Amino acid sequence: METLKAVFFGPDPQAQMRKCNALIRANTRQLDRDIAQLRTLENKTRQYIMNASRRAERNPSQANQATQEAKTFARELVRIRKQSTRLHTSRAQLQSVQMQVNEAFSVRKIQGSLKKSTGIMKDVNTLVRLPELNATMRQLSTELVRAGIIEEMVDDAMPDNELYEDELDEAEEEVSKVLQEILQGKLAQVDTVKAEEPLEETPAVEEQFEDQEATLEQMRGRLEALKS
Repeated sequence: METLKAVFFGPDPQAQMRKCNALIRANTRQLDRDIAQLRTLENKTRQYIMNASRRAERNPSQANQATQEAKTFARELVRIRKQSTRLHTSRAQLQSVQMQVNEAFSVRKIQGSLKKSTGIMKDVNTLVRLPELNATMRQLSTELVRAGIIEEMVDDAMPDNELYEDELDEAEEEVSKVLQEILQGKLAQVDTVKAEEPLEETPAVEEQFEDQEATLEQMRGRLEALKS
């Protein structure tokens, strides 16, 4: 029955609005999950930086290695924070799209017609280019075109090398700020101390280095997964 009505009278506006809102909610939930994962990664990375600093203080012979390790984790933290900021911005845009879509359907209900919205088109075009939202935002754009809210468009997903080009080489200044924020200058103090008589390295310390290397690789994998 609904199919026949759609053929003769066009899509039901209320059904279209419900479908659009469902797609927006699905995108919002995905962003919330990704943001939560990044928050967990950030907390773990902060802890690894503090662990490296404490190890440098306890054993000056390992100061250089621990310092480099802390800087490596700090670079990862810079990437994580940039990605988190990007996702929060996308979530705000998504909420704006939902408000504009609902407003457009409300106007249609009152006036009996829809005006195409360049504002919605601009926001959707931005969001559909993000790898995190590309698939479901394309579905949303299709529904919005069918409803007459936007023109048929949109650009392809933004290539990773364009979207994340600012992450390829984080400025040392940003890394230094992260270390200063977390360690309050402790790492810099340790870094200037000359290594004294080497202490005997225990298997536990070697295992700790290996564990943290493996952890770093896992973190990078998770961060890349959130981008794809």
